[in-house]
Parts: sequence; C-alpha cells; structure tokens
Amino acid sequence: MHRSGLTELEVVMAVVRRGSFRGAAQELGMSATAVSNAIAGLESRLETRLFNRTTRSVALTDAGQRYVARIGPALQEIRLAGEEIHSDTGEPAGTLRLNVPNHIGTLFLDQLLIDFMIRYPKMRVETVSEARMIDIVAEGYDAGIRLEESVPQDMIAVPLTGEIRQLVTATPDYFTRHGTPETPDDLLSHQGIGMRMAHGGIYRWELARRGETYALAVPPRFATSDLFASIRAVKAGLGVGFLPELYIQDELKSGELVSVLNDWAQPFAGLRLYYPGHRHVPPGLRALVAMIRERGIIPG
Repeated sequence: MHRSGLTELEVVMAVVRRGSFRGAAQELGMSATAVSNAIAGLESRLETRLFNRTTRSVALTDAGQRYVARIGPALQEIRLAGEEIHSDTGEPAGTLRLNVPNHIGTLFLDQLLIDFMIRYPKMRVETVSEARMIDIVAEGYDAGIRLEESVPQDMIAVPLTGEIRQLVTATPDYFTRHGTPETPDDLLSHQGIGMRMAHGGIYRWELARRGETYALAVPPRFATSDLFASIRAVKAGLGVGFLPELYIQDELKSGELVSVLNDWAQPFAGLRLYYPGHRHVPPGLRALVAMIRERGIIPG
C-alpha cells in the first residue's frame, strides 16, 4: 500500500474508488474487517455517517460527499509532495491513478501502460474502469480518459485517438437472410444488438447526412452494457449493431463484418486523456503525456 501517513483517509478514498469495502481492502492490501473498522473509527470521531451500507452496496451520504470533495484533493497534494521528493533524480517515481472507460484496456491502454512501466520502473499504475463520469480530483485520480465531448472544460485534454465513427454493422450472412437496409428507417424492421447506457436506457443510433438526422430506437433482440458482448453477438449473426469502428477494424478488413449506410456515419471527436490544468502535474503523469505524444494518436 502506498501510504501518505493518513491511513483512514486513504481507506475512505479507496472505498469511493472501488465501491465496496472488499474492493478497497484488495486495493490497499488490508482485510475487509480492517477497512470496516477504519471507516467506523473515523465516523465515530467525526460523529457523522460517511457511507450508507447495505448487504449489496456502499454509497456516500451527503455529508460523505462533502467530506470526500475536501479530502480528495488534499490527499492528492500530500501524495504528490512525497513523490516529488523521491523524483529528485529526474526519474519519475510513485503511483499514477487513472479512471478510464470500460473496454478501453483491451483496445490499446494495457499495452501503453505496460510499456510506460517498463520505461519507468519506479512507477506504479492503478486503473479503475467504469461507465459513469466522475470528478477525478475529488476521487483522488491523477487523470481520466473519456470521449472529448465528456471532458470538463477546465481540464487539459491530450488526444489519444483520432475521430471515431459508429457504423451500422452485421455479418454478410445476416444481411443475406434479412436484407440490407438502404435507409435509416429500414433499420427499424431489423433485429438490433443494443448497448445499455450507465443510466439504464438503450443507446439510440444517431445518423446524419447533409443536415438530415435520425436518432433511432432500433428494437434490440439483445441489449448489454458490455461492448465486447455486443460485438460478439453481431459476429454471431444475431442482429445488426451500431459499433465503434475503432473496435472492429480487423473484422471489417477481413470481411467477417460489413457496414452499411456509411454515408450516414458522422465522425466525432475521439478519446482524450485529461487532467486538471490548475494544479501541479506530477512527474509520472508528465512522463505518460510525453509518451502519448511521442507515439502519436491512434487512428479512429
């Protein structure tokens, strides 16, 4: 465990990041009982409940949210101060914490971070993958990765990918059996593979051409929040999907999948690494940003 000397506060932030006492215990190398006792002791001294606990979930109370908003940045500054002392040799050292979208690791992030740690052996990296958009400063992260449209305006954004397109995609056999849609409206008679969003709704397929736009609720035969499950379902011929080209480039090149209505697929700004512009940038994050710029953006 990388300690700041403020163990109980680090425990609070770990519970927030992981969403459970068990997850926090695994991150910190503690027992779940020790995590629970640390939280209970802190709540007792504060005379305030920080977390609502059930058998299935742990969530911050209103008071807990206010507390975390204050201690998160403070703990981050304490950690950075310690890392700067250990980086006097010029080589980055310490822990880099990243909050990233689900599914991104398999695409390219895992290899980027492995290469980063090989180049900088004194660096440790922690990533948490989730769909929700969070306050990276309040929750103790050094940086986040999201689509450019989701990055807060007061953050510095470093391009990771080029523009991305969502493509109407299926197997050749599916289109042979069910017909090839020639207009966006034709999709409404097809079997869709839908993506369920973090808020619970099904993602609408947004198509646009020469000022004409559609936001289609294609009836899903299969709906999931797992992008790779939806890709597997499309590849199995279960239906037609609306998939990011970035994730299916090999299948499109091989002909395993084909895309239609491509002139309706409008590109949008891709993924960005982002971090606060008003705070000191830790040496490890500076080194990661330099490596990203050295490698160049990944084509969308």
